[in-house]
Amino acid sequence: MTIAGSRRWLVVLVVLVLTACQTQDEAPQPRYVSNGIGSDVAALPLAATGNPTSGPNLSQNEDKRYFIEFRSRYALSYGHTYVVFGRLNEAGKMVNPEVAGLHPKSEEAAPYVLGHMVPVPAETGWSDGDLEEEYRSASWRIMLSEPEYRKVVADIRKLQNSSPVWHAALYNCNAFTGDIAKSMGLRTPAIWLRPQQFITKLREMNTGANAAGIAASSSSG
Repeated sequence: MTIAGSRRWLVVLVVLVLTACQTQDEAPQPRYVSNGIGSDVAALPLAATGNPTSGPNLSQNEDKRYFIEFRSRYALSYGHTYVVFGRLNEAGKMVNPEVAGLHPKSEEAAPYVLGHMVPVPAETGWSDGDLEEEYRSASWRIMLSEPEYRKVVADIRKLQNSSPVWHAALYNCNAFTGDIAKSMGLRTPAIWLRPQQFITKLREMNTGANAAGIAASSSSG
C-alpha cells in the first residue's frame, strides 16, 4: 500500500470512530454475571447486593470464587472500556480487585486528542472512575476457577507488557479489552463501537444460544 493509500485508510478509520462518537449512551445497563464460559452459558442480572436476581448464587460457588468483569464507564468523551479482575469473598464482594485498560498515559486532554491522528504513549492499568458504580455504564462478570483465573491473569500481563501505545482508530480501549476476551476464546464485536455498546454486544455474542462452541475453541487455544 502506498503512503497516500495508508493515509486515506487512516482517515476512513478516524471517521468511523468520530461517527460512533455521535451516538448516545443509554442509561446504565444491568450488571450481568455468568458461571464460566461454555455452550449455552447464561448471563444473569445482578442485584445491588452483587448476587444474581434469579437462579443459583454464583458468588457462593466455592469452585469459582474468582472472576473477570468486562466493564464500560461514562466519561467526558465517549467513555472507556476495561476489565476488573480478582476474587470474591463469602459475601460476594470484590477483594482487592485489579484493573486493566488501555488509555493515553496522561490526564491531560492533548494526548487524547492527538491520539485520534497518531499513536500516543499509553498505560494499561487503572484510571479515575473505573471502580465507581456511578460511572459504570455496562458490565459482564464471568466466574472462574482458580486455574482458569491464573491463565486469564497471565494473558492480561502479556497484553499489558506489549501495548505501549493508544490510537483511537487503530488500537483503542475496546481493542485491548477485546484481546483479553479473545485470549479466553470469546467472540468480539467491532472496536469502533462506543464502550457501552461494545460491552453489551460482547455479552450478547457469547451467552445463551450464541455461546455454542465457545468452550471448545477456548480449550483448544
